[in-house]
Amino acid sequence: MTKRRLLDLTFSPDLSDEAAYEIAEFIEALSLAFEEHYFAQISRHRRAINPKRSELSDQPWEDDPF
Repeated sequence: MTKRRLLDLTFSPDLSDEAAYEIAEFIEALSLAFEEHYFAQISRHRRAINPKRSELSDQPWEDDPF
């Protein structure tokens, strides 16, 4: 597995309140649109890297012969 590089961002302290708000709104809308478009792929990968407990072992009632 490849090691993730940390995102090194330097933000300008000179940003107005309005500009900061507009940029945050844009980033949120972009993120939501991306997640909606790639929902199936993102969901598959999340399940692959974090399987539910029920997928890791047999359920106790599955072994019950009665």
